[in-house]
Amino acid sequence: MKRMIIMLLGVGVLFGGVFGFKAFVGGKIDEFFDNMPAPVATITATEVREDAWVERLEAVGSFSAVQGTTLTTEVGGIVREIRFDSGSSVEAGEELLVLDSETDQARLRSLEAAERLARVELERTQRLVAQRNLPEADLPRRQSEADQAAAAVAEQRARIRQKTLRAPFSGELGIREVSLGEYLAPGQAVVSLQTRDPIHLDFTLSERHVARIENGQTITVRVDSEGRDLDGRILAIAPAVRESTRSFAVQAEIANPDGVIKPGMFGRVRIETGEPRTVRVVPQSAIRFNPYGNIVFVLAENDNGDLLVSQRFVQTGTRRGDLVEVVQGLEPGERIATSGLLKLRNQARVKVNDEPSLQPPADADPRPDNT
Repeated sequence: MKRMIIMLLGVGVLFGGVFGFKAFVGGKIDEFFDNMPAPVATITATEVREDAWVERLEAVGSFSAVQGTTLTTEVGGIVREIRFDSGSSVEAGEELLVLDSETDQARLRSLEAAERLARVELERTQRLVAQRNLPEADLPRRQSEADQAAAAVAEQRARIRQKTLRAPFSGELGIREVSLGEYLAPGQAVVSLQTRDPIHLDFTLSERHVARIENGQTITVRVDSEGRDLDGRILAIAPAVRESTRSFAVQAEIANPDGVIKPGMFGRVRIETGEPRTVRVVPQSAIRFNPYGNIVFVLAENDNGDLLVSQRFVQTGTRRGDLVEVVQGLEPGERIATSGLLKLRNQARVKVNDEPSLQPPADADPRPDNT
């Protein structure tokens, strides 16, 4: 029994020594890492600057033709002539398509003959009534017959005119949708016709901006597909706000002399309102946006000449392009980190890389290349 107790004590001492040694080694390792200097983080940096911003409303709109329609014929028939090319420009009243009208022409000649006969009978009756060889009561009947014959001729001529499709306004044609010899049913599409200059831009704004918009106001439209800005003016404002979206519709007119803007394209609308105001701005990349508050890292040197960053909460305002307004928390001239924020912590040592190609974009009105 005594021998077993000694063995147990020996095993306990052995294991205690093993665990004690492991604890000693672990403590030394922790001490090493705790005292090991933090690596220097490489970042880019910029100074907080002031800029003059004019209040701006922004929206996305769609271009539409001032006048645009799909041309059709009022009556059916066989296509005998096509007098236009797809994509061509036409003037108002220009003939575009002619349907077969031989039967209608024959019917017209018959009605014209009947009209001539009715006129002859009317003149004969008028002469005989004047000579008192016929009662005057016969005159209204002959007059009615002549009028009915003339109306029938006018109706037939109108029907024949319907067999010729004309451009209702000047514009640019789309793609032809019919062929020679094809039977064209009434209302069947022939070709689209659109005006291109000027062109309308339709967009919506929130109801809170109603008081800032008025007819004739100047706007700027960015057309990404063309890589340029166009100027225009507000043409009409909807008199009511849509209950479902709490927004109202606005229509602007844009000059399009070269016709590069097509109906259905989109444009980014900018409307400047009010007077310029001075704001403090920083690149958006300098802000770490968090649910509990937005953070920047401010650079400063310590007594040893090391460059350190300190974490600071800021209140942001309007965003514009690559920039964001700082309402509270920073002063002009303070230097802040603009990249590498994820590897930073409070009082971390940093090194600034001033290579121009590595600097984050900081443009209030960025314009990407049209590629």
